[in-house]
Amino acid sequence: MNWQWIVWIYVALLVVGGLMGLLKAGSKVSLVSSVAFAIPLVAVTFGYLPPIVAKVIPGFVAVVMGVRLAKTKKFMPAGMTLIVSLLALVALLVMMPGA
Repeated sequence: MNWQWIVWIYVALLVVGGLMGLLKAGSKVSLVSSVAFAIPLVAVTFGYLPPIVAKVIPGFVAVVMGVRLAKTKKFMPAGMTLIVSLLALVALLVMMPGA
């Protein structure tokens, strides 16, 4: 498995999470923000953006969700997104060239 697969899996999880936020809680912000983070990640896999973007986005999402988890104390969705983002970040740091 190469690093592009990790990015695609992370993108899929982000978008599914955004859809779940829309369907379960009526949160349009969840869907818009997940797609907004997914688009540059897709651009990285096609070579339109530098690979560092694929490391920055999961790190940023992890920080935002960590703050949200600390504030709300609710595991879903912030805790789950935090864990997935940290796993993606670690995998990308290990697998990507120039890590």
